[in-house]
Amino acid sequence: MNKKLFIVSLGLVLSITGNLWAEKFHFSYTAGDKYRFLSTVEEDVYINRTLSHQAEILNRIAVTITSVTDGVGRHEAVFQTSERSVGVGSGRTFQWSQEYNSVFDRDVSGRYTIAPNYYMPVVRNVPIFPDKDLQIGESWTAPGEEVHDFSISFGIKEPYRIPFTATYTYLGPKQYQGVEYPAISISYRIFEEPKRVAGTLWPTRIMGASDQILYWNRDLGQPVAYTEQFRIILELSNGTTVEYRGSGKAEIIEAKPMNREELARDIAQDITNRGLQDTSVRVVPEGVTISLENIQFEADSSILLPSEKAKLNQIAEILKRYPDRDILVGGHTALAGTAEGRQRLSQERAAAVAEYLIGLGARPSTRIVVRGYGAEKPLADNSTEAGRQKNRRVEITILEN
Repeated sequence: MNKKLFIVSLGLVLSITGNLWAEKFHFSYTAGDKYRFLSTVEEDVYINRTLSHQAEILNRIAVTITSVTDGVGRHEAVFQTSERSVGVGSGRTFQWSQEYNSVFDRDVSGRYTIAPNYYMPVVRNVPIFPDKDLQIGESWTAPGEEVHDFSISFGIKEPYRIPFTATYTYLGPKQYQGVEYPAISISYRIFEEPKRVAGTLWPTRIMGASDQILYWNRDLGQPVAYTEQFRIILELSNGTTVEYRGSGKAEIIEAKPMNREELARDIAQDITNRGLQDTSVRVVPEGVTISLENIQFEADSSILLPSEKAKLNQIAEILKRYPDRDILVGGHTALAGTAEGRQRLSQERAAAVAEYLIGLGARPSTRIVVRGYGAEKPLADNSTEAGRQKNRRVEITILEN
């Protein structure tokens, strides 16, 4: 289950009343601003009260404020979810899971206006701020909702909404990673008994709890991070109980503008200077992609040949020059075998490249996402050997946001 994807961008007005600090909060936006919201969730999954598995989820949200009208910000966002297993033998890479696009408005108090077809963000209208100064220790309540994608699990085609009432308390200054920030606690509970839907399996009862602390930077006028403890229980129509328990944390990072053409030229020149073969660079909508064409593995495996490791040593040095940008490693195959086999092999090979780059210190594991594309995105004609070689590739995309 994808947990706690929501966008916050807030401004702060500080005033002094007598000897007490009073703060009045409101959301503020600037057209053209870009930022990313990175959260990690550590989750235990129980089936019928028995631990089934543990997972770590990486939620990466890229946001652009496209316009501001009367204080209302229009957000255009891409929500990307990836996951990795926890335990012996598990790799370090996050495997791409799902991606959603969303467009929504948010007003100065924090309320959303969003079309009913969008699945993201999951948590909406959190936080909501009252139009007054808040004293330390003061509490308030406001309605919110969670929105879930049950299309694959239960055949529920529309975004599924669960309303709740959140309770807020202004905590005053609190420490986060050794720095003191103003903080707010956020707590809510959900209880829902869905109606029966088409199909043989559906949730008959959904219960949950979320307890968060939100921190923000007074100078920047936007959040720094939040931490969360959560629990969700689904009782299913076949008698099975599925429970998710875990904790999450997130930070919002302002994205610097990327000059894609200049970056691509610099990397292309670096590749030429290093004498790297079968390696090209191109500008893509997401940023700049380095394509390792005809990359060599052992037959029908994801084991890199020594010659490719030498090439990746050079690529890692290039990537280290741009440490502020996240990376997407995509695997591609030629049109051979079954679609399922191509998908599996492309993902495994992309993961092998990502693992090697992590080991070289090109990026930490939380800054790399892996995705397999199979033969869905050929660069050349698969009817020729030269074309198939070009299509057997791994692409490393330096992301703008």
